[in-house]
Amino acid sequence: MKRIVILISGRGSNMEAIVQRCAAEGWPARVAAVIANRPDAQGLAYAAARRIATAVVDHKQHPTREAFDAELARVIDGFEPDLVVLAGFMRILGEAFVRRYEHRLLNIHPSLLPAFPGLHTHRRALEAGCKLAGATVHFVTPELDHGPIVMQAVVPVLPQDDEHALSARVLATEHVIYPQSVRWFVEGALRLDEGRVLQRDGAAQLLIG
Repeated sequence: MKRIVILISGRGSNMEAIVQRCAAEGWPARVAAVIANRPDAQGLAYAAARRIATAVVDHKQHPTREAFDAELARVIDGFEPDLVVLAGFMRILGEAFVRRYEHRLLNIHPSLLPAFPGLHTHRRALEAGCKLAGATVHFVTPELDHGPIVMQAVVPVLPQDDEHALSARVLATEHVIYPQSVRWFVEGALRLDEGRVLQRDGAAQLLIG
């Protein structure tokens, strides 16, 4: 039984999707803990209501990024995770932290990486006149919003879209591809081949929404 630790900063809607799919589909895994960097993160209540262990490592209580990363790693390791999942975790993690969980640290980013790393992805996609947008699940590397891609979702950019409308449409696909990617990981269905992530059974790693 694989153990998953999920990191959040706010509502944690992707965390909710993973928890729900794990239970409904009977994965060989369980969510061992949900950890937030903010004590007011709404997702903590959701996890606690489902008897999932919760913890807070408040970044404001640590003088440096390195000190925060060290304490976060200490708390994570207490749950002995096989996989650490970033689900709307709004902190940049240092290289030492990323290396500690190399090949078992997943993130989802609301763009079709490598396009638009960083913040304000939907605004930037609209300003650039993109006709497609989407989301990317990837293994985390020290370079921000880079790393081997597990799965992507694509949605059309509509003429009437604003940031809110495009964000909502992309988020709906995130709730599909992130649980699927996590399931593949815990089932041992992913392998790295020269920097590319391949699915063991040849399943599609692209969702067209």
